[in-house]
Amino acid sequence: MTAPGKPLDRDHGLHLLHEMLRIRRFEEACVELYSATKIRGFLHLYIGEEAVAVGVCEALEPDDAVVATYREHGHALVRGVGAGAVMAEMFGKVEGCSRGRGGSMHLFDAATRLYGGNGIVGGGIPLAGGLALADKLLGRDRITACFFGDGAVAEGEFHESMNLAALWELPVLFCCENNRYAMGTALERHQAQTNLALKASSYAMPAWSVDGMDVLAVEAAARRAVTAVREGGQPLFLELQTYRFRAHSMYDPDLYRTKDEVERWKERDPLVLLTDRMRADGLLDDADLQRLEDDVATEVAAAIDFAERGTLEPVEDLTRFVHSDPPTPPGGTP
Repeated sequence: MTAPGKPLDRDHGLHLLHEMLRIRRFEEACVELYSATKIRGFLHLYIGEEAVAVGVCEALEPDDAVVATYREHGHALVRGVGAGAVMAEMFGKVEGCSRGRGGSMHLFDAATRLYGGNGIVGGGIPLAGGLALADKLLGRDRITACFFGDGAVAEGEFHESMNLAALWELPVLFCCENNRYAMGTALERHQAQTNLALKASSYAMPAWSVDGMDVLAVEAAARRAVTAVREGGQPLFLELQTYRFRAHSMYDPDLYRTKDEVERWKERDPLVLLTDRMRADGLLDDADLQRLEDDVATEVAAAIDFAERGTLEPVEDLTRFVHSDPPTPPGGTP
C-alpha cells in the first residue's frame, strides 16, 4: 500500500490499476454478451465503482469473509474467483461458481470465502453479522467485510444488524457503497439524514466517509478500518462515496438523472484518476498501459471461451439441491 504523504510504489500502483481494469473490461464484455442474449436475467454493472471493491479487498486477509450485493462481479474477481467461473455462472453453465443456478446476482465461492451475491437489498447484512458472530464465538482471527448500497440503509435489517453488531462487538466492516441512487431514487429522496457515516455513528461505532473514486484513498481507509476491527473487537462503518456510470440494471431506462451529471462524474473515473497520478509520477507509460490491456483482454477472452464451452445442467438434475417434504413412511401419512 501507499501511506498518506509517501510516494506511490510503481508495482503496487500497476497492481491496483490492473485489478480495476479487469473489472471494467470484464463487464464491458458482459454488456455485449447480454445484448447477444448469451447472458440472461438481471445484470447489474459495477462500472465506475471499481475503486471500492479493489481498495477494500486489498486490505483483507484470505481467511476474512466477504458478503456482497447483486452488483458483485467486481468483488468476486478481486477476491480470487476465476473469471471463467464467474462468466460461466452468468451463462447458466454447470462450470459456474454456483453451478449456473445463481446467475449474475448470486455468485458464491466458499474457497475464497465469498458469501454472495445477495439478490435482496440489504439481505447480506445480517448474514455478515452471523459470520462474524461465529468467528467471535470460535475465537478465530477473522473479520467480515459486508458491502451494500445506500438503498440498504433504509431497510430494517440494516438497523437491526448494526445494533446487534455494536452490542455484541462483532468483527464486521460495514462498507456502504453510496452511489447516490437506490435503483432510481436519489439519496435525498429516501434518506432524511444524507450523511450516512453520521447516521451509522448513532450505533456507537466508528464511522468514516471516504472518496470512493480514489482507489488509494479507499485502500488507506480500508487498511486503517480493518486494523481497528481486527484489533479492537468492534464493528466499523465506511461510507464509500462512489457513482455508477451505467444504469441500475440492463433493464433500467436511467431517466432519473441527467446525462450532464453522469458526464461530470466520469471526469473522476477511478481508472483515469490512478492512471493520471501514475503518469504524473513517472510510474506509467503507454507501453505499461498496453501490457495491462493485453493481459486483461486475454483473461476476458479465455473466460468467455470457457463459458461458451461449458455445459448446461441436465433437466433430470434440476431438482437436485431443492428441499422438499420427506417421503411418506411405510404405513401411511406421518
